[in-house]
Amino acid sequence: MGRSRKRGRDVSGWVILDKPVGMTSTQGVGAVRRLFDARKAGHAGTLDPLASGCLPIALGEATKTVPYVMDGRKVYEFAVRFGAETATDDTEGAVTETSDHRPTTEEIEAALPVFTGEIEQVPPKFSAIKIDGERAYDLARDGEEVELEARTITVYSLDLVERPDADTVVLEAECGKGTYVRAIARDLGRHLGSRAHVVALRRLVVGPFEETDFVTLDDLRAAAGESPTGTPDTLLRPIEAGLAELATVVVSKNDVARLRNGQGVILRGRDAPIAGGMVLAVCGGEAVALAEVEKGMLQPRRVFTAA
Repeated sequence: MGRSRKRGRDVSGWVILDKPVGMTSTQGVGAVRRLFDARKAGHAGTLDPLASGCLPIALGEATKTVPYVMDGRKVYEFAVRFGAETATDDTEGAVTETSDHRPTTEEIEAALPVFTGEIEQVPPKFSAIKIDGERAYDLARDGEEVELEARTITVYSLDLVERPDADTVVLEAECGKGTYVRAIARDLGRHLGSRAHVVALRRLVVGPFEETDFVTLDDLRAAAGESPTGTPDTLLRPIEAGLAELATVVVSKNDVARLRNGQGVILRGRDAPIAGGMVLAVCGGEAVALAEVEKGMLQPRRVFTAA
Protein backbone atom coordinates (compact mmCIF):
# COMPACT_ATOMS: atom_id res chain seq x y z
CA MET A 1 0.00 0.00 0.00
CA GLY A 2 1.53 3.34 -1.06
CA ARG A 3 1.86 6.36 1.16
CA SER A 4 -0.94 8.93 0.99
CA ARG A 5 0.04 12.24 -0.58
CA LYS A 6 0.49 15.12 1.83
CA ARG A 7 -2.43 17.48 1.32
CA GLY A 8 -0.94 20.65 2.76
CA ARG A 9 -2.24 23.29 5.17
CA ASP A 10 -5.60 25.02 5.19
CA VAL A 11 -4.07 28.47 4.78
CA SER A 12 -6.03 31.30 3.16
CA GLY A 13 -5.11 34.74 1.84
CA TRP A 14 -3.29 36.59 -0.93
CA VAL A 15 0.36 36.76 -1.98
CA ILE A 16 1.14 39.48 -4.51
CA LEU A 17 4.15 37.99 -6.24
CA ASP A 18 6.56 40.18 -8.18
CA LYS A 19 7.00 37.56 -10.88
CA PRO A 20 10.44 37.57 -12.51
CA VAL A 21 11.02 37.36 -16.25
CA GLY A 22 11.39 33.78 -17.44
CA MET A 23 8.94 32.22 -14.99
CA THR A 24 5.48 31.07 -16.05
CA SER A 25 2.46 32.01 -13.97
CA THR A 26 1.92 28.31 -13.17
CA GLN A 27 5.50 28.02 -11.92
CA GLY A 28 4.97 31.10 -9.75
CA VAL A 29 1.85 29.62 -8.19
CA GLY A 30 3.63 26.32 -7.57
CA ALA A 31 6.58 28.00 -5.87
CA VAL A 32 4.33 30.04 -3.57
CA ARG A 33 2.14 27.06 -2.79
CA ARG A 34 5.17 25.01 -1.71
CA LEU A 35 6.56 27.80 0.46
CA PHE A 36 3.26 28.09 2.33
CA ASP A 37 2.61 24.33 2.21
CA ALA A 38 -0.86 25.36 1.03
CA ARG A 39 -3.53 22.84 0.08
CA LYS A 40 -5.06 25.04 -2.60
CA ALA A 41 -3.76 27.89 -4.77
CA GLY A 42 -4.55 29.82 -7.96
CA HIS A 43 -3.73 33.11 -9.66
CA ALA A 44 -5.74 36.14 -10.78
CA GLY A 45 -4.66 36.59 -14.39
CA THR A 46 -1.90 34.96 -16.43
CA LEU A 47 1.34 36.87 -16.92
CA ASP A 48 3.50 35.79 -19.87
CA PRO A 49 6.95 34.29 -19.09
CA LEU A 50 8.65 37.28 -20.78
CA ALA A 51 6.72 39.69 -18.53
CA SER A 52 7.40 40.64 -14.92
CA GLY A 53 5.43 42.18 -12.09
CA CYS A 54 2.08 41.78 -10.41
CA LEU A 55 0.87 38.18 -10.15
CA PRO A 56 -1.80 37.98 -7.42
CA ILE A 57 -1.80 34.44 -6.00
CA ALA A 58 -4.77 33.25 -3.96
CA LEU A 59 -4.41 30.55 -1.31
CA GLY A 60 -7.22 28.50 0.18
CA GLU A 61 -10.51 30.36 0.62
CA ALA A 62 -9.12 33.40 -1.24
CA THR A 63 -9.43 31.40 -4.48
CA LYS A 64 -13.20 32.07 -4.25
CA THR A 65 -12.51 35.78 -4.79
CA VAL A 66 -10.24 35.42 -7.85
CA PRO A 67 -12.92 36.51 -10.40
CA TYR A 68 -13.40 39.82 -8.57
CA VAL A 69 -9.69 40.61 -8.74
CA MET A 70 -9.39 39.50 -12.39
CA ASP A 71 -12.24 41.81 -13.36
CA GLY A 72 -10.42 44.82 -11.91
CA ARG A 73 -8.30 47.33 -13.78
CA LYS A 74 -4.73 46.57 -14.84
CA VAL A 75 -1.78 48.89 -15.37
CA TYR A 76 1.16 47.90 -17.59
CA GLU A 77 4.41 49.58 -18.49
CA PHE A 78 5.80 48.23 -21.75
CA ALA A 79 8.51 48.95 -24.27
CA VAL A 80 7.56 48.92 -27.96
CA ARG A 81 10.19 48.48 -30.68
CA PHE A 82 9.44 49.77 -34.17
CA GLY A 83 10.74 48.16 -37.35
CA ALA A 84 9.48 44.60 -37.02
CA GLU A 85 6.28 42.68 -36.32
CA THR A 86 6.50 39.15 -34.92
CA ALA A 87 4.24 36.09 -34.88
CA THR A 88 3.67 36.50 -31.13
CA ASP A 89 3.74 40.32 -31.02
CA ASP A 90 6.71 40.11 -28.62
CA THR A 91 10.33 38.92 -28.76
CA GLU A 92 9.46 35.23 -28.50
CA GLY A 93 8.11 34.87 -32.03
CA ALA A 94 9.75 34.96 -35.43
CA VAL A 95 9.75 38.22 -37.38
CA THR A 96 6.88 38.23 -39.89
CA GLU A 97 7.08 41.76 -41.34
CA THR A 98 9.57 44.64 -41.27
CA SER A 99 9.56 48.38 -41.93
CA ASP A 100 12.23 51.04 -42.28
CA HIS A 101 9.87 53.78 -41.11
CA ARG A 102 10.34 55.18 -37.60
CA PRO A 103 7.55 57.48 -36.36
CA THR A 104 8.50 60.67 -34.53
CA THR A 105 7.68 61.16 -30.86
CA GLU A 106 5.07 63.72 -31.87
CA GLU A 107 3.41 61.24 -34.24
CA ILE A 108 3.33 58.58 -31.52
CA GLU A 109 1.78 60.95 -28.97
CA ALA A 110 -0.82 62.06 -31.52
CA ALA A 111 -1.77 58.43 -32.22
CA LEU A 112 -2.27 57.30 -28.60
CA PRO A 113 -5.84 58.68 -28.26
CA VAL A 114 -6.87 56.34 -31.11
CA PHE A 115 -6.16 53.44 -28.75
CA THR A 116 -7.98 54.75 -25.68
CA GLY A 117 -11.61 54.41 -24.60
CA GLU A 118 -13.78 51.55 -25.81
CA ILE A 119 -12.03 50.13 -28.86
CA GLU A 120 -12.11 47.00 -30.99
CA GLN A 121 -9.05 44.79 -30.62
CA VAL A 122 -8.04 41.54 -32.31
CA PRO A 123 -6.14 39.46 -29.70
CA PRO A 124 -2.72 38.03 -30.56
CA LYS A 125 -2.77 34.64 -32.27
CA PHE A 126 -0.54 33.38 -29.48
CA SER A 127 -3.01 33.94 -26.62
CA ALA A 128 -4.96 31.84 -24.11
CA ILE A 129 -8.29 32.47 -25.86
CA LYS A 130 -10.13 29.25 -26.65
CA ILE A 131 -11.23 28.24 -30.16
CA ASP A 132 -13.52 25.19 -30.17
CA GLY A 133 -12.11 24.20 -26.78
CA GLU A 134 -8.44 24.63 -27.77
CA ARG A 135 -6.12 27.43 -26.67
CA ALA A 136 -5.18 29.73 -29.55
CA TYR A 137 -1.47 29.48 -28.71
CA ASP A 138 -1.60 25.65 -28.89
CA LEU A 139 -3.20 25.81 -32.33
CA ALA A 140 -0.70 28.44 -33.50
CA ARG A 141 2.25 26.38 -32.25
CA ASP A 142 0.90 23.37 -34.14
CA GLY A 143 1.04 25.43 -37.33
CA GLU A 144 -2.70 25.89 -37.72
CA GLU A 145 -4.08 29.15 -39.08
CA VAL A 146 -5.64 31.04 -36.17
CA GLU A 147 -8.36 33.60 -36.86
CA LEU A 148 -9.57 35.53 -33.83
CA GLU A 149 -12.46 37.97 -33.93
CA ALA A 150 -12.16 41.54 -32.69
CA ARG A 151 -13.45 42.17 -29.18
CA THR A 152 -14.51 45.35 -27.43
CA ILE A 153 -12.03 46.31 -24.72
CA THR A 154 -11.51 49.41 -22.60
CA VAL A 155 -8.26 51.35 -22.36
CA TYR A 156 -8.67 54.05 -19.70
CA SER A 157 -5.37 55.76 -20.45
CA LEU A 158 -2.33 55.29 -22.68
CA ASP A 159 0.65 57.54 -22.05
CA LEU A 160 4.16 57.93 -23.40
CA VAL A 161 6.69 57.46 -20.58
CA GLU A 162 9.95 57.90 -22.49
CA ARG A 163 11.61 57.58 -25.91
CA PRO A 164 15.02 56.01 -25.19
CA ASP A 165 16.00 55.79 -28.88
CA ALA A 166 14.57 56.06 -32.40
CA ASP A 167 13.50 52.39 -32.41
CA THR A 168 11.91 52.24 -28.98
CA VAL A 169 9.14 53.91 -26.98
CA VAL A 170 8.00 53.12 -23.42
CA LEU A 171 4.26 53.36 -22.78
CA GLU A 172 1.99 52.97 -19.76
CA ALA A 173 -1.54 51.64 -20.20
CA GLU A 174 -4.39 51.44 -17.72
CA CYS A 175 -6.95 49.03 -19.09
CA GLY A 176 -9.84 46.69 -18.38
CA LYS A 177 -10.27 42.95 -18.55
CA GLY A 178 -9.30 41.20 -21.78
CA THR A 179 -6.88 43.86 -23.08
CA TYR A 180 -3.64 42.69 -24.71
CA VAL A 181 -0.89 45.29 -24.69
CA ARG A 182 0.96 43.19 -27.26
CA ALA A 183 -1.95 43.89 -29.61
CA ILE A 184 -1.77 47.61 -28.78
CA ALA A 185 1.90 47.59 -29.82
CA ARG A 186 1.14 45.70 -33.03
CA ASP A 187 -1.74 47.98 -33.99
CA LEU A 188 0.13 51.15 -33.05
CA GLY A 189 2.96 50.17 -35.37
CA ARG A 190 0.57 49.55 -38.25
CA HIS A 191 -1.34 52.78 -37.57
CA LEU A 192 1.89 54.76 -37.78
CA GLY A 193 2.95 53.19 -41.07
CA SER A 194 5.56 50.97 -39.45
CA ARG A 195 5.65 47.57 -37.72
CA ALA A 196 6.15 47.01 -33.98
CA HIS A 197 6.27 44.48 -31.15
CA VAL A 198 6.70 44.45 -27.36
CA VAL A 199 10.25 43.97 -26.09
CA ALA A 200 9.63 44.41 -22.34
CA LEU A 201 6.48 44.27 -20.23
CA ARG A 202 5.82 44.83 -16.54
CA ARG A 203 2.43 44.66 -14.85
CA LEU A 204 2.13 47.29 -12.13
CA VAL A 205 -1.47 46.91 -10.95
CA VAL A 206 -4.17 44.22 -10.85
CA GLY A 207 -7.45 45.23 -9.23
CA PRO A 208 -6.72 46.53 -5.72
CA PHE A 209 -3.10 45.32 -5.75
CA GLU A 210 -0.17 47.55 -6.73
CA GLU A 211 3.62 47.77 -6.40
CA THR A 212 3.61 48.54 -2.67
CA ASP A 213 2.00 45.10 -2.16
CA PHE A 214 4.62 43.15 -4.13
CA VAL A 215 6.80 40.46 -2.57
CA THR A 216 9.53 38.46 -4.28
CA LEU A 217 10.27 34.77 -3.91
CA ASP A 218 13.42 35.77 -2.00
CA ASP A 219 11.23 37.80 0.40
CA LEU A 220 9.06 34.75 0.98
CA ARG A 221 12.02 32.42 1.49
CA ALA A 222 13.58 34.84 3.99
CA ALA A 223 10.31 35.14 5.94
CA ALA A 224 9.96 31.35 5.96
CA GLY A 225 13.48 30.99 7.31
CA GLU A 226 12.74 33.42 10.14
CA SER A 227 9.41 31.80 11.06
CA PRO A 228 9.03 29.09 13.74
CA THR A 229 6.62 27.28 11.42
CA GLY A 230 8.96 27.46 8.42
CA THR A 231 6.29 29.21 6.33
CA PRO A 232 6.13 32.91 5.33
CA ASP A 233 2.70 33.60 6.87
CA THR A 234 3.74 37.12 7.94
CA LEU A 235 3.64 38.14 4.25
CA LEU A 236 0.15 36.74 3.62
CA ARG A 237 -2.57 39.30 2.88
CA PRO A 238 -6.13 38.64 4.15
CA ILE A 239 -8.92 37.34 1.92
CA GLU A 240 -10.70 40.69 1.97
CA ALA A 241 -7.63 42.44 0.50
CA GLY A 242 -8.81 41.26 -2.91
CA LEU A 243 -12.25 42.76 -2.36
CA ALA A 244 -11.29 46.32 -1.45
CA GLU A 245 -13.65 47.75 -4.05
CA LEU A 246 -16.71 46.03 -2.53
CA ALA A 247 -18.80 47.59 0.23
CA THR A 248 -18.47 45.86 3.61
CA VAL A 249 -21.41 44.82 5.78
CA VAL A 250 -20.80 43.86 9.43
CA VAL A 251 -22.95 40.93 10.56
CA SER A 252 -23.56 39.31 13.95
CA LYS A 253 -22.33 35.89 15.10
CA ASN A 254 -25.86 34.54 14.68
CA ASP A 255 -25.91 35.88 11.12
CA VAL A 256 -22.58 34.18 10.42
CA ALA A 257 -24.10 30.76 11.11
CA ARG A 258 -27.04 31.47 8.81
CA LEU A 259 -24.87 32.78 5.97
CA ARG A 260 -22.49 29.82 6.18
CA ASN A 261 -25.51 27.52 5.96
CA GLY A 262 -26.57 29.27 2.76
CA GLN A 263 -29.45 31.18 4.38
CA GLY A 264 -30.23 34.85 3.91
CA VAL A 265 -30.28 37.34 6.77
CA ILE A 266 -32.33 40.50 7.27
CA LEU A 267 -30.35 43.74 7.06
CA ARG A 268 -30.77 45.92 10.11
CA GLY A 269 -29.44 49.22 11.42
CA ARG A 270 -28.84 52.62 9.94
CA ASP A 271 -25.66 51.50 8.19
CA ALA A 272 -27.40 48.72 6.29
CA PRO A 273 -27.02 49.17 2.50
CA ILE A 274 -30.18 50.12 0.64
CA ALA A 275 -29.02 49.62 -2.95
CA GLY A 276 -28.62 46.13 -4.35
CA GLY A 277 -25.39 44.52 -5.47
CA MET A 278 -22.54 42.42 -4.18
CA VAL A 279 -21.02 43.14 -0.76
CA LEU A 280 -18.57 41.51 1.60
CA ALA A 281 -20.06 40.28 4.89
CA VAL A 282 -17.59 40.37 7.79
CA CYS A 283 -17.71 39.57 11.51
CA GLY A 284 -14.97 40.44 13.95
CA GLY A 285 -12.71 41.48 11.10
CA GLU A 286 -13.05 38.07 9.41
CA ALA A 287 -14.49 37.60 5.91
CA VAL A 288 -17.68 35.53 6.14
CA ALA A 289 -19.26 35.59 2.69
CA LEU A 290 -19.69 37.34 -0.60
CA ALA A 291 -23.36 38.24 -0.52
CA GLU A 292 -25.92 40.07 -2.62
CA VAL A 293 -28.30 42.68 -1.24
CA GLU A 294 -31.85 41.87 -2.35
CA LYS A 295 -35.00 43.50 -0.96
CA GLY A 296 -33.57 44.18 2.47
CA MET A 297 -31.97 40.75 2.69
CA LEU A 298 -28.37 39.61 2.49
CA GLN A 299 -28.20 36.52 0.28
CA PRO A 300 -24.92 34.53 0.41
CA ARG A 301 -23.31 33.76 -2.97
CA ARG A 302 -19.82 32.53 -1.95
CA VAL A 303 -19.24 31.48 1.66
CA PHE A 304 -15.83 31.39 3.32
CA THR A 305 -15.07 28.46 5.61
CA ALA A 306 -14.07 29.41 9.16
CA ALA A 307 -10.32 29.26 9.78
